[in-house]
Amino acid sequence: MINANDLRRGIVFQLDSAPCIVVDVSFQSPTARGGNTLVKTKYRNLITGQISNSSFKSGDRLDEADFNRRKGQFLYASGDQGVFMDQENYEQYELGGDIYNDIKGYLLEGGEVGLGIFNDQVVTLEVPQVVELVVTETAPAIRNATATAQTKEAILETGISVQVPGYLEAGEKIKVDTREGRFVSRA
Repeated sequence: MINANDLRRGIVFQLDSAPCIVVDVSFQSPTARGGNTLVKTKYRNLITGQISNSSFKSGDRLDEADFNRRKGQFLYASGDQGVFMDQENYEQYELGGDIYNDIKGYLLEGGEVGLGIFNDQVVTLEVPQVVELVVTETAPAIRNATATAQTKEAILETGISVQVPGYLEAGEKIKVDTREGRFVSRA
């Protein structure tokens, strides 16, 4: 059991037989004596992806979810799905839909991922915050370009496109922020 006071961003609890991850949490103290502190949470249902808000009293207890985070590896793409392997027990999972489509542009074969497993089923995939990818196509380098002045579109080896500084050329390896899908620096 998890005490409502112990809720923090990233904690997974079970609500209505589904795992939910805390996205945001705030505490509101009452002005009247004897009132309970309210714990206001914003959470995402890991099965449906729906984001909801709830308030709990400070003494409320929530069920712990049978949720494990494990290291995994992206093996290969198979049509609209990706094949992943749990590095602890070498079990393979074939995943598609939103869970895979949201991150497939940041995955290279053999790349590490985080697997979120609930009841022997993968419900979340996490990629590193920054990945290194090679620029395959871009316009020629802009003369006298500075690091912040001009940007251009570049297509990366996985097929996604990002805005990069004008001085970059095809064949260069860059770092990309996976949360925002933006250029960070040269690798």
